[in-house]
Order: sequence, then C-alpha cells, then structure tokens
Amino acid sequence: MSGHEIKRRDFLKVMGWGGVGATLAGCDMPTTVTLEEGKEEVVSYMSPEEFVIPGIGIYYASTCQQCSAGCGIYGRVREGRVLKLEGNPASQINGGKLCQMGQAGVQTHYNPDRITKPMLRKGKELVEVSWDEAMAELDKRVGKSSSVDGQRVAWFSGSMSGHQSVLLDAYLESVGSKSHFVYEAINSAVSRAVNAEMLGDATPHYRFDKAALLLSFGADLLGASSSPVHYSTQYGEFRSAPRGMHVQIEPSMSLTGANADLWQPVIPGTEGVLAYGLINMLVNKMGYDASGLSLEVRGLIGKYDPAYAAKVTGISEERIEKIAGLLKSKSPSLVLAGTSTEGQRDGYNATAAVTLLNVILGNVGKTIESSGTFPFPQMAAKAGSSRDLLSFASALGKKQYDVVFFHGTNPVHTAPNYLGLVDNLADVPFKVTLSMFLDETAAVSDLVLPLLSSLEDWGTHVADVGGSTQTTDVTIQQPLMKQLYDDTRGFGDIVLSLLKARGVEEYTGFDDYYAYLRDAFSSTPEAITGGLGTKAFWQGSLQKGAVSIQLDKGALQSNPFASEVSEHKADPSYPMHLAPSARLGMWDGRHANIPWLQEAPDQISKVVWESWAEIHPSTAAKMGVTNGDMIKVESRQGAIKVKVYVHRGVHPNVVAVPMGRGHEQYGRYAKGRGVNPLKILSQVTENKTGELALYGTRVKVSNASDKGTLIHMGDSESQVGRKLVSTVTAEVFKNTEGGGNSVA
Repeated sequence: MSGHEIKRRDFLKVMGWGGVGATLAGCDMPTTVTLEEGKEEVVSYMSPEEFVIPGIGIYYASTCQQCSAGCGIYGRVREGRVLKLEGNPASQINGGKLCQMGQAGVQTHYNPDRITKPMLRKGKELVEVSWDEAMAELDKRVGKSSSVDGQRVAWFSGSMSGHQSVLLDAYLESVGSKSHFVYEAINSAVSRAVNAEMLGDATPHYRFDKAALLLSFGADLLGASSSPVHYSTQYGEFRSAPRGMHVQIEPSMSLTGANADLWQPVIPGTEGVLAYGLINMLVNKMGYDASGLSLEVRGLIGKYDPAYAAKVTGISEERIEKIAGLLKSKSPSLVLAGTSTEGQRDGYNATAAVTLLNVILGNVGKTIESSGTFPFPQMAAKAGSSRDLLSFASALGKKQYDVVFFHGTNPVHTAPNYLGLVDNLADVPFKVTLSMFLDETAAVSDLVLPLLSSLEDWGTHVADVGGSTQTTDVTIQQPLMKQLYDDTRGFGDIVLSLLKARGVEEYTGFDDYYAYLRDAFSSTPEAITGGLGTKAFWQGSLQKGAVSIQLDKGALQSNPFASEVSEHKADPSYPMHLAPSARLGMWDGRHANIPWLQEAPDQISKVVWESWAEIHPSTAAKMGVTNGDMIKVESRQGAIKVKVYVHRGVHPNVVAVPMGRGHEQYGRYAKGRGVNPLKILSQVTENKTGELALYGTRVKVSNASDKGTLIHMGDSESQVGRKLVSTVTAEVFKNTEGGGNSVA
C-alpha cells in the first residue's frame, strides 16, 4: 500500500482495527513468505526443509469452519497432505476438544463432489468457464463501469466475523448497498433479544462451574447450540465434583436432555406457562422475595398458579413443586431457554419468563455474568437469524434486487415451502453463489464461484460465544496444505477482487487476501502485540492460532418486565406438534454430504443414512405402527413420508423429525436421502422478533400402510424387567459416592 496516501483513521478502518487508538507498526509487509510462515512451495523430498521428516506429521494451528462456533484446531500434515484434525488446547473456545463435525472437516476438504471450476449459466445449463470469463461477467454486472443500482444488490450469507466481514462491508459500501442478510437456521436470536432487554447483554457469560442446578427449557447445549464444544467443556465442569444436578424440559429428547438427571416432556408452546408456574410457587409458597418487581410483573405472576400451569402443560402439580423445590435447595442455579421455547408464536414472552426465573432466584451476577464488549466492532461476529431469511424472501417477492450473492448458507434447502424462494429467485436477473459444492442454492444460480476449503484458505474469526469475561480470541485460519484444485479461490481473494474492480483505492495495492491480512496484522495496536516486532507477532499468532483481545468491561442490569404468555389452544384438524429438531452432525443439512457424519449413529435414535420420525409408544400403538413403518406427517403447507422410530423420549402429542437430510442436490452422499421437515413448516412467526417459529407447526400424522426397515445401530431401550443395569438417582449417588456403601 506504499503508493497511496491514506489517513490514519481510514487505514484503521480498512484493516479492521477501527474504534481504537493505536500506533501503526508499518505497512510494508511482503506479499509472499516462506513455508515456515505459511505459504507452501512444491519442493523435492530428496532435499526437504530441515523441519520436514518424511513419515512424521507436522501440526499447524487453524480455525474450524464446520459451524460458526470458531473452534481452534491443529491439523496434522504429512508429506504435504492434511490427515487429521484435533482441538487446539490454546483455544479459549474449545480448550483442545473437537466435535464430530470438526473431525469430519477433512472429508469436507477431500470430498469428491467439490466444484473445481467456475460455472456460468448458458441457456438452462451451468457450464464450466474460466475465471477470466467469470470475473468479466461479474464486472459487467457490478463493476465500476456497470450501471448497477447499489440498492438493488444484496448479499445473503451465514454468520460472519473477522477480516472477511470487514472486506465484505467495504465492498457493499463501495456498491452502495445496505442489504446484507445474515441467516442461520439454528440460532438463538430470540434469547439474544430477551437478554439484551432484561439483562443489558445479548450474550451473557454463563458460569456453569458455579451452578449447583441447571434447569434447561429445551437448550441443547451439548448438541445443536451456538458452540457445542465450548458448552460441553463447561458442562463437564458443572458435572465434576461437587456434581451439579441437571433438569431438562423439552418436547423431544435432545443430546443434552439425554444427559439430564430428570427429563420432563412438555407440550410445545407451554414452556412459558410452566416457567411462570415455577415462579408463582417460589414466590407464594417458598418465600422468594418479589417486592423489587413492578406491580405489573407481580400481578402477572399471580395469574399463573401451579394448578393452572399443571392444566396447561400436562405436568402434575407435584412435579412442578418438585422442580421448584430443587431450585430452592440447590443454589445458585442456572436457567436457560432453547430452540423449542424460543421457536413458538409467543417465544419471546416464554423466553422472558425463563429469564425472569433467573432474576427471582438471584442468579444474575452469580451464574450469569456480563460477557464484556469486543472493542473492534468491524470484526465482531454478525450472528445469523431466521428473520433475515423472511425479510429477504419478502424483498424478493417485491422484486427489489437485480443481483444477489450467496455465501456460507443454503436457503433454497432450508427455507419453508410457503416462502416461495425458488420461484421468486427466478425473477432475480443475476444470482451468484460462492461455494465448495453444487447445493440447491448454487444449482439455481447464474454464476457459481468455487471456493477453497477452510483447510486451504486464510481468514480470521471472532467467536460469538466463548472466552472469558476479560478476554476473547481473534482466531486465525491458515492453509494446512496446498490447494487441491488450481481453479478454486478463497472467499477473501474473491471479495478483494470485487473491491479492486470497483476501483476502491485503499485495496488496489494488495496482490491477494493474504497480503491484506499480513498488512492488517502489521497495524495491530501495540497494546495487543505486547511490543513484539511485526514478524515475531505474526509468527507467534500463527503458532498459537489466535490473538487474545482484552474486552471492554461490561455490567449486567436487571430489568424484569411483564411478558404474558398467550393461551395455548388445541387444533382438532392438526392435533400434533412438529418438532424439527437439529442434531450434532447433520446440523441444518450442511454436513449431509459427509459420509462419516451420515454413518455416525444419531445420538438418540442411532439411525444412520436416512430420516426418521420419533413418536411416543402410546401414539404408535393408537396408529398401529412399529419401528420402520412409514407414516405421513402433514401440515397445512405440505406433507412428508418417513419411517417411524418409536421412542419414549418424546411427548405423546409430538412428532419429532430431525432436520438435515432431504437434499435434492449437494452431491452423491446427500442427494435423495431422507426428508426435509423444514419444507412443511407453517406460516408462523414469533410475535415480537419476527423470527421463524421453528416449533410452531401443527400436523396430523397417519399410517402410510407401508412396512419398512429402519437402519439403526441401537437395540431395545428396555431391560424387560431383568435389571441388567442398576440405576440410581443423582442424589443417592452423591450421598453414597466414596462412602463405601453399596448401591443396588
């Protein structure tokens, strides 16, 4: 960048360090480096580098991109090929652990269905073209000399952070577009909104290690959460001596629920009533002080007496009293709401009721702390929501866009049918997808740009969850090996090319994204580098895999408000509730093309390679179906046929069909396998936030009169009265552990 005069403030903005006073360490870094510094050269193993020993693996730090958690990883590389991924012990997010999705990152990288060349639609077909032709088409559509109206350009992505987000913001600004939709099918947007209003912090720091009791209203911390490895580590601390007790309340059993001491099924949509019933009992029968609450809130609590809560939820007063007693006796506690609570028409108020429980119990400031504020907002995580999907679909219906870019998400697969996304996208003149694979969204695009895998590309990431209340990590993603296909490019390189095509002067001096990233690190504030020279700081950051950032200190507030939960009504025409649960592995469908994860048994049903519907034994008996029989699950928006898995871990009024399968594209391992329950979701949104009500769909279920075989690795869930394995409650185990007493 030495050929341009740039003001210091503008330079900091370009580099992503805006919002902080800093002394620049210079910006004359080279654009290529040696193998030790991360750029791999092809060399003969007759005379290898001195640190390369044939047959011995070398470990490089990077960042996992299998979900948006941003776990730190180590990649074992041997003879120039990455062979294995493990967790990075230095990471504040995952502390050296890695889930099955992260382990399967190597199969994403080596997947035989990767796109290897740009593809441009000519007539009705996508045909392979050169990068020159692809970029020329882009330049014609959105380049400096194009007549594009920036307000008619949109970008639709998954969660983003780091310097990639800085570059994308700069590109959209150069075009004149303010339309960046950030979408995640699995999100905690409702909880974030409630936390921001009631606690003053959208993502507070949960102290599982301080909690004696965890009460979860459908929060699948160990499975489909915003950071499953981070929460699993925290949960492990919670379960270590003195062992915390765990109560899970949800419509269908999750991985987290399967680990609970007490699992309680609940009718979807009644969780808020139950939370208020617990508050009522704590205040009116167990002496908890509510004098600090407003008259409106206290009046609302009085409406939800335990008898009413029992009637609405179907949970006995005795059980409600037992849970309330546990909350009183085991303090401090931690009460959390998850997707099944958030994903209702009245999800905001129900989640607010759950959060109010924390206020009543005095958990705020004990097991719930401020997460602090990340001091560089340009790089902070942009968390996805389903509201952005709905807003985007509405804008498409009004024909507001001429050019749309997609990256890091597959809305054509995950969007409900009622949104009419495919039909509306057909009216967009030019659609561009940046992807490794030809998924459903890429298949309807006009230009597909093949990406490097996360094991071949550069990047930085800022986790939305993880770290401590004092620091967090800007994690570094570096190539672990030379790219497999010459005609694939990195996301940062593509966005940088778009910026240069727009003639944005601040970016024209960078040969590639790596050069930009090195320049950004050369401008890192001295308070972060600790006085290290530019090269030493860069090398140390690469070796650790992250840069530790001091957070601005925050403080929680307590602002309890009235949030009356609407009455739960029956629907005789559609008497059952659909639970389109997410699972660790398939996730929202992004991993359906990974055979390791297709082969990995589901954590609950142990099913592999196909979809299933979980129904309670009493429901199955009424329908006359057993494991493997086909049933029809029908909503007002459509129907799916799927095999039955009879399971006691689901409410009798609920049918649970996990999401993740049912692809029509996406390669040989995903296409044509299973069904997609998201397609038949009803047109129901959360009242206050506008989020998609994921658990708000009513269905009717019928016997499809077709016998089949369900492929699963498990067997009977019952001991048939033989007591092959004895069980005890957590309380009995705690009282007898280490005491020399036998437990029968």
